[in-house]
Amino acid sequence: MPVSALTENLKRDSQPDVSNGTASPSRDIPVSSGQSLTREVSRSLQTRESFSFGTSPDQQRHRPSLANTSHGSASPHLTRTMTGAPPKKLQPFREQDVKILLLENVNKTGQDILRQQGYQVEALKSSLPEDQLIEKIKDVHVLGIRSKTKLNARVLSAAKNLIVVGCFCIGTNQVDLKYAADHGICVFNSPFSNSRSVAELVIAEIISLARQLGDRSNEMHAGTWNKVSSKCWEVRGKTLGIVGYGHIGSQLSVLAESFGMRVIYYDVTNLMALGTAHQVSSLDELLKTADFVTLHVPEIPETKNMISEKQFENMKTGSYLINASRGSVVDIPALIEASRSGKIAGAALDVYPSEPAGNGDYFNNELNSWCEGLRGLKNIILTPHIGGSTEEAQSAIGIEVAESLVRYVNEGVTVGAVNMPEVTLRSLTMDEADHARVVFIHQNVPGVLGRVNKVLSDHNVDKQMSDSRGDMAYMMADISNVRQGEIETLYKDLESLKERIITRILY
Repeated sequence: MPVSALTENLKRDSQPDVSNGTASPSRDIPVSSGQSLTREVSRSLQTRESFSFGTSPDQQRHRPSLANTSHGSASPHLTRTMTGAPPKKLQPFREQDVKILLLENVNKTGQDILRQQGYQVEALKSSLPEDQLIEKIKDVHVLGIRSKTKLNARVLSAAKNLIVVGCFCIGTNQVDLKYAADHGICVFNSPFSNSRSVAELVIAEIISLARQLGDRSNEMHAGTWNKVSSKCWEVRGKTLGIVGYGHIGSQLSVLAESFGMRVIYYDVTNLMALGTAHQVSSLDELLKTADFVTLHVPEIPETKNMISEKQFENMKTGSYLINASRGSVVDIPALIEASRSGKIAGAALDVYPSEPAGNGDYFNNELNSWCEGLRGLKNIILTPHIGGSTEEAQSAIGIEVAESLVRYVNEGVTVGAVNMPEVTLRSLTMDEADHARVVFIHQNVPGVLGRVNKVLSDHNVDKQMSDSRGDMAYMMADISNVRQGEIETLYKDLESLKERIITRILY
């Protein structure tokens, strides 16, 4: 049975020590002579590693300041508690011990937030071949990627210290989420920060296809003046068919209606329409009705080649196809044939089944066998996966994912995780200097929570939350009046449970 428990014990007989309107400062844990307190992260079936840390308020970690960004003031999640009291800055390791690797040119806003924490941050502009990646991440605690880096079981198994992955993009299909969860590796993404940028690109492509702007521009660059109006259209009054009415599809719906377009959409889930849009009952109905078809679906087995020869046959003659979702969704050879036969009047592609790892002269038949045939077609707009490539989108993604990583590393909060249950507790405050936070990730089997609570019963548990997802469960508890021996004993007792995946103690 799933493990799910939420308990909170509030000390009603104690009040914060307030002097002149400010909370009392945090205090060091009393440490016996010759002893040192350590923060540790352990992983089942792997060698335990420990990291020493300081408890002095002078060594507290700084929260990121976002005051100079386009998003205005600092994030409330990182700067204050729900009560308004200053948060206690938990430190899972010594600052210099947290090693972060960022690949694929993660935006500087995200890099800055992570560096402000005192983490060791290495940022590379491109992805790495699998063997190089395996060698590079052996001692990394945090890994940041975008869409091109593939984190399969072989890669993840080599990352002995890895506790969290940040996908600085929408999709997470490049990560083996099940393997990551089973080994206590939390994964975050940015599900909608670039949705506006993608929607605007699609609007631009709709108009460009309708007016054949790509061909006219290419002709002018070649020195040819070719002023024509044949088969060039206004988009007002035309029907836009949106496949996938999520964050991007719904925003696109609103933008398209402002241009006077009629909007229909198909989704496997019944969703409330925005504006005057109308949901249709099947993909075929949409294809037979729409003048423009745009795809906004995830890469899953059910969407592979969802637009192929049969679907092109069902589309209106002279219609247009736009794909800014995933490259596997469209059967490209079938699209080439539909274009050559005149079945479709044009198409815009921003994603492809195989994409280069970096910029350069790579879009050729060595990458995909049909590349050169596709490049030779008329009124086909080809862009290099730039749907979310705007300064605004990348800045927002950098902030969102970096903040999620900071909250997880510093506080154990999993809100927004894609492969773990969402567990959070209110931030500890400066009044709670002798409190510690225990994070215990374990196998989701009967009886574990009882054994965990038996260990915790020897301590004063102020707050506790536990939840499960599939084969793993996540427990977080705040304990008070903590002394060194109690933390060490608690850690060892939790480590002794055979179901444990990762034990973390944050102070």
